[in-house]
Amino acid sequence: MKRFEIILNNTRNLRRRTKILLVLFLMLLIWFWFSLPKNLFNQPTSYVIEDANGNLLGASIAGDGQWRFPYDENVPEKFVQCIVAFEDKRFFYHPGIDILAMGRAIRQNLGSGRRVSGGSTITMQVMRISRNKERNLWQKFVESILAVRMEISYSKKEILALYASNAPFGSNVVGLDAASWRYFGRSPSQLSWGEMAALAVLPNSPALVHPGKNRDVLLKKRNQLLNKLFASRKIDAITYDLAMQEPLPGEPLPLPQLAPHLLQRFKDDFEKLKIDSRSTIVRTTIEIGLQKNVSQIVEQHHNFLKGNSINNACALVLDVETGKVLSYVGNIYHPEDPEMQSHVDIIKSLRSPGSTLKPLLYASMLSDGMILPRSLIPDIPTQIGGFRPRNFDMGYDGAVPAARALSRSLNIPAIRMLRDYKYSRFYDVLKRAGISTLNRPADTYGLSLVLGGCEVTMWDLAGAYASMARALNHQHKNKGAILQGDFHPPYYSNATYNSKGELSDFTNAFQEPQNVALLKTVEKSASKDQALNFFDVTSIWYTFQAMEEVMRPGEEGLWQQFTSSQRIAWKTGTSFGFRDAWAIGVTPKYVVAVWVGNADAEGRPGLIGVQAAAPLMFDIFRVLPSTKWFAEPDFNYSFVPVCRQSGYRANVDCPDVDTLMVPQSGTRAPLCSYHKLIHLDASGKLRVTEQCESPSRMIHKSWFVLPPAMEWYYKQRHYDYQTLPPFKPNCGDVETGRQMDLIYPEQDSRIYVPLEISGERGKTIFKATHKNPSMKIFWHLDDEYIGSTTDFHQIALSPTPGKHFITIVDESGESITREFEILEKGK
Repeated sequence: MKRFEIILNNTRNLRRRTKILLVLFLMLLIWFWFSLPKNLFNQPTSYVIEDANGNLLGASIAGDGQWRFPYDENVPEKFVQCIVAFEDKRFFYHPGIDILAMGRAIRQNLGSGRRVSGGSTITMQVMRISRNKERNLWQKFVESILAVRMEISYSKKEILALYASNAPFGSNVVGLDAASWRYFGRSPSQLSWGEMAALAVLPNSPALVHPGKNRDVLLKKRNQLLNKLFASRKIDAITYDLAMQEPLPGEPLPLPQLAPHLLQRFKDDFEKLKIDSRSTIVRTTIEIGLQKNVSQIVEQHHNFLKGNSINNACALVLDVETGKVLSYVGNIYHPEDPEMQSHVDIIKSLRSPGSTLKPLLYASMLSDGMILPRSLIPDIPTQIGGFRPRNFDMGYDGAVPAARALSRSLNIPAIRMLRDYKYSRFYDVLKRAGISTLNRPADTYGLSLVLGGCEVTMWDLAGAYASMARALNHQHKNKGAILQGDFHPPYYSNATYNSKGELSDFTNAFQEPQNVALLKTVEKSASKDQALNFFDVTSIWYTFQAMEEVMRPGEEGLWQQFTSSQRIAWKTGTSFGFRDAWAIGVTPKYVVAVWVGNADAEGRPGLIGVQAAAPLMFDIFRVLPSTKWFAEPDFNYSFVPVCRQSGYRANVDCPDVDTLMVPQSGTRAPLCSYHKLIHLDASGKLRVTEQCESPSRMIHKSWFVLPPAMEWYYKQRHYDYQTLPPFKPNCGDVETGRQMDLIYPEQDSRIYVPLEISGERGKTIFKATHKNPSMKIFWHLDDEYIGSTTDFHQIALSPTPGKHFITIVDESGESITREFEILEKGK
């Protein structure tokens, strides 16, 4: 019985011990399984940008001062062969620890009395680098266990990639990618066997690479590795001989800085998103060859411009079809000279656009049917409230066709067009077209909106022009409609963007553009297939036609030097105070935007778009492939009769009528109001009425008649303009409408009159015009009669300093009064 009880107790104890051991084993198994950290490496990495084909454009040092590129799963085969031969020849066969290597290491260390071999496998070294613990026997034991665990979850290829991305390579260089660029100035895939062997021996003793130190030791280790590779037939005899003769790396090389401002933009975007991503590398849409060419062109022009203390310039090249950025030169790059302020990325900076928004107003008014391409727009002295716009050349045309006003970038016609269109509507058009920086109410900008009285970025501006060109290119696909999907900001990587063109996710950064979730509409509920109504293809086509002949007043002779082998729609812009010079060009394939100026907004004489920016823009176009011109619209247009003289829809009194293709809304455009039917005597030289001439003897003729102020300026530039014939004497003047205008001064003018050589104040010339050349005009200053004029209505006066008013009255009693002020000297 006792024997049975002993056996039973032993059995129970055995079971208890077995359970305990089983629990301990399960606990150890659980510990073993969860012992491997989820993220082995959490150190900061360098921000890296690549071009569309994976070529390095630039990189910044990591936050901890190390050159550490993000994890790269692609390890060159040369490095695999080198590192396996040098560090772990049974790497592909052991489970994370190599018993034979450990036994050899123990034997060698005991035999020599010191540590001469570690016996660590590559997997163990990955764990050691990851944990960064003190090196001792206990830590090596832990690393051995973790290495076995790692081999369960990671493939051999992944382990090699982790090693290559995180191994130390001397100084502050971590990882194969960074080492390859720092020591040899090339990517790892381009290294020779000798170069790769030199790198492969460094993680074992990273301090070997130091200028002027340990060179012999490094050379010996590299050659030993090459001997192993040759002995194992990994390389042939010729390759071996060549590799043995290759020099060792010297001073660390600077990394490429081909797009430093785009690198900073990526860094800012990445940090702003605060996304949980371990990869700080992005594949951009940049074409490296074009980027180098554009950077060189910008630098060449800057060398000339800096003689005028113009320190900064930038350029942006977009692909019209996709909106992707092909070249991004955010500024000249001279970090050694802080006065150049080359750290400022002008492409994303807020700047005055000058006249570069005028084409969008022109296209909007064409789309609404408010004007036609040849419609005459007044170009006369204009005052709207306290705002007095001036043309660049300070002159006036009287009246100018709308397309011509755009090509010459005349300010007064643009202001008068915006007054008719309403600046609040244009404000909405700009925002819907992609100008995202209009953050103040429309009333803040007012009519100056079209002359650069707002702030835009080159990014938005180039995107708006690219969207217009894209919509025109897609007219056949969309059957003439302009869809929301055609209007989106540019993008520099195949990532996900929001409606403002800001990066919102880098998940798709390496996918093809067609897989990119591009942009939502400004109205979040709108679909990208929704049709837009603020532009139409015919209006855009006419806008680009007008832009192809761009000239600036006073500079007509300069634009001809920019002729190119391809047709380009281009527009220049100059901000107030000569602070910003713009040029933007469009073809069916490309948009090129250029800015020249000073980052600190210092104005410079001669800093105007056509002289400072346009030559740079055209030089960039010369390195781009030529493209065909935009196809004429095939949808959503009509043909209407147009008055040849006024450019408006022809009325019954228009004698010369042309048929013109216009947007469908052009059928509602205003009728010509400048032709009137007049009655002449038999000679055709005098106007008559039925009071003095029988209707049967009258000659009835349609006459092109402009209002007085428009006529006064218009006939100075158009010598074929015929003023109305005078009335036959004693025939009764039955003129209606305004017949007289005061050309100068304008209302509330402030006039400074310089002193003559004699010391006396000079005279001010007051000007008026009248439809009837023979009509006498009586002049009054401050209600005091001072004289009369006939035919040539000008009078020289010397009012005293202070406020005055002048009044003119014609013989029929029509009068005009204007207030003005003569300034004191120095005011």
